[in-house]
Amino acid sequence: MVKMETAELDTDLSLFKYDNLEQLPPRYRELGEDERTERIDAALEELGDDVVILGHNYQRREIVEHADFIGDSYQLSKEAAEADAEYVIFGGVTFMAESADIITDDDQSVILPSMEASCPMAGMAEALQVDSAWAEITAAAPDADIIPITYMNSYADLKAFCASQGGLVCTSSNAHKAFEYAFDEGDKVLFLPDKHLGENTAHRLDMEDEIAEWDPWDPEGKDADEVAESDIILWDGYCQVHERFREEHIAEIRADNPDANVIVHPECRREVVEAADKAGSTATICETVANAAPGDTWAIGTEIHLTNHLQRWHPDVNVVPLCGDACMDCNAMRQIDPNYLTWVLEELAAGREHNVIEVAPEEKELAGVALDRMLEI
Repeated sequence: MVKMETAELDTDLSLFKYDNLEQLPPRYRELGEDERTERIDAALEELGDDVVILGHNYQRREIVEHADFIGDSYQLSKEAAEADAEYVIFGGVTFMAESADIITDDDQSVILPSMEASCPMAGMAEALQVDSAWAEITAAAPDADIIPITYMNSYADLKAFCASQGGLVCTSSNAHKAFEYAFDEGDKVLFLPDKHLGENTAHRLDMEDEIAEWDPWDPEGKDADEVAESDIILWDGYCQVHERFREEHIAEIRADNPDANVIVHPECRREVVEAADKAGSTATICETVANAAPGDTWAIGTEIHLTNHLQRWHPDVNVVPLCGDACMDCNAMRQIDPNYLTWVLEELAAGREHNVIEVAPEEKELAGVALDRMLEI
């Protein structure tokens, strides 16, 4: 473990924090869907109320059809906390399982089926990396009170770091409220890791002229003195799925169907959000389609599996992807293979836990503070 420079925290890069997670045993790698479904159902019957399965909106059909709850990351963590289950199986990515561990009881074990389900955007802002940048930026603005805000899509140690510096966590739905909180408490905001959500939020608050970008990947490009002059500092991170959407995708949809409505996630580029009819979280996207009139067309600018779910759940609405499958697939979410789900469930039924996600106590406490501050707004 490494001690941070600007916070009383010891942590490490995520690559090393979860090096104890296991790969899928070879005997599970060739299961067919029928056999797999039968074995999952048998394990669930044996485990009963001892287990709850959470399925993120971006998971494939074979995962969500076994899920007790389907939704976005923080919503699912709250469902886990309210459940009495001893085991929480999170069909999502590492930071989501960490969030569930933060807010669930100590006697609940959170299990991530696949060791490789790690969000690339969360990995673009490692806490140790942010700690180093924080030292430079605050030194360049010694008289300013800078409040760090991290998007929910970040590791627990970064949430803890933000809490230690007077900051908080936000979701895509309440980012604007987090910004308002930060400006009530301080002078400037460092927002990370998603620069697109940060830019879209700045525009919502009519503060688009107050933006500067901090690029941690280009040593020659960083100028702390210049960046610190702005009120909103955006970390150069992004979602690899949502950044792929372009204005021309919207133009093509409207050329083919002039009556189509377009809704995109606020992790998309600014010009895409401006071109769309509506922008919102996965929950907002789901609500929009659910409330659509029969025969309406909605083009969805987010991960392809949610679009596929909405097509199945609302057959009376014409739900179409904003671009093709290759453009919209999240590789990290794809790692939660249903064969992994079969494995961890059968092992639990046999009394063996695998791939348990545990947040260190000090991180857990501080990250909880960041989450509590979000809930207060």
